[in-house]
Amino acid sequence: MADLNKVILMGHMTADPELKQTTSGISVCSFSIGVNRRYSKADQGQQSVDFINIVAWRQQAEFVSRYFKKGSSIIVCGSIQTRNWTDNNGQKRYVTEVVADEVSFGAPAASSQNNGDRPQGGGQGYTPSAYGNPSYNSTGSAEFEEIPGDESLPF
Repeated sequence: MADLNKVILMGHMTADPELKQTTSGISVCSFSIGVNRRYSKADQGQQSVDFINIVAWRQQAEFVSRYFKKGSSIIVCGSIQTRNWTDNNGQKRYVTEVVADEVSFGAPAASSQNNGDRPQGGGQGYTPSAYGNPSYNSTGSAEFEEIPGDESLPF
């Protein structure tokens, strides 16, 4: 059986992303997002939130650092990675994080309609102004020829 490690998350940035460069000049960006759970604690009257650490590399890292800030809605697709190391005090440390393969805009928050250099359109994609909505003519047109029967059609 094949293994599968795929994560899709949608949440809000908990802080501004941190962009760094490795010694070889590769961009890496670390950030975390808050993701609401599907259920809430009814007795406490509040939504439960999971805080998930994310790391993005190269172009994805630069994209996140340029267009996202604390509170921005974000969608992340990637995989779960675990790492361990020994710190300066000799303690064994572990971390579980998501390595982002794809990052995109989530739904815009009411308070962040204009997010700096972020492309406008509310996360719905970009449509050049030269392309309007198509117009349709429901009246009969002489441009189309009616085919009398289906038997002559090749499919």
